[in-house]
Amino acid sequence: MLALRDIRIGYGRRVLATLPDLDVQAGEFVCLLGRNGQGKSTLLRTLGGFLSPLAGEVSLDGVAVRSLSGSERARRIAVVLTERVQAGALGVRELVELGRQPHTGWSGVLGDEDRRIAADALERVEGAHLADRSIDSLSDGERQRVMIARALAQQPQVLLLDEITAFLDLPSRVTIIDLLRRIAREQGVAIVLSSHDLELSLETADRLWLLPGEGHFLDGTPEDIALSGAIGATFDQHNLRFSLESGRFESTAREGRAVQVAVDGVEATWLCRALRRSGFTPLEHAETGAPVIRFLGSDAGWQVGDASPARSIAALLDQLRS
Repeated sequence: MLALRDIRIGYGRRVLATLPDLDVQAGEFVCLLGRNGQGKSTLLRTLGGFLSPLAGEVSLDGVAVRSLSGSERARRIAVVLTERVQAGALGVRELVELGRQPHTGWSGVLGDEDRRIAADALERVEGAHLADRSIDSLSDGERQRVMIARALAQQPQVLLLDEITAFLDLPSRVTIIDLLRRIAREQGVAIVLSSHDLELSLETADRLWLLPGEGHFLDGTPEDIALSGAIGATFDQHNLRFSLESGRFESTAREGRAVQVAVDGVEATWLCRALRRSGFTPLEHAETGAPVIRFLGSDAGWQVGDASPARSIAALLDQLRS
């Protein structure tokens, strides 16, 4: 559906990245990752036809995107940005119906079918209950649902989203990403989302596009990109590293006294997090002189060696420090 051929992106003489030939199919959900300044927004603008590539061509169903008229492009490609829309007293229903503008011609008059499509778009983002609200009364998460609904009302083939979850809390970010993934599947829309939420992108994307810097670009499944070491090479810092074992970023703070963790299951996972954060080095196997921690059950608590059981991890850490 969306084809990128011999693309170089950037501004003026500055090349931000050179891309391999890529195709994005209907129904694919692609997450675009990279540190600030590496070209994520530039690439999205290039895909949408708002910015010319320095070389190469982006085409949609074999037609160069830059050759499309503005109205034709708006019928086929929709864009949602992170910026907060200042809509005054405009209602949710009216804002979503503005997505029909590319289809209404010069008059801008909505017909019954236009209103039905807009209402359906709001339903698809689970926002029908918001229809009679004003935009300014919405939470950030609700507002982003409405902006996605307006984009869907355009009935696009491609949906481009730039950092739309940046200011949302974790539950709202998860909800929006799950919503987008479902839209891609159910409606066959090709979705490209730029994001700083690496761990959530690893869990949900069909493909990752990674801009690691120095003009490079990587494309692959989240698993292939992670196992290549590229995520760590791109995002690791002196005090933070990406762990292939856990699939998340972990502190690299120097670990201290070793303790043996004779615990299984989720209790072991959370205990080890607490130990590392508190400056201890958790071990799975016995080491001479290392105290042994056991979990005695939710009623009895935790025990270090032969000491009295501690009812909580906080109390256990106090014992270890004493």
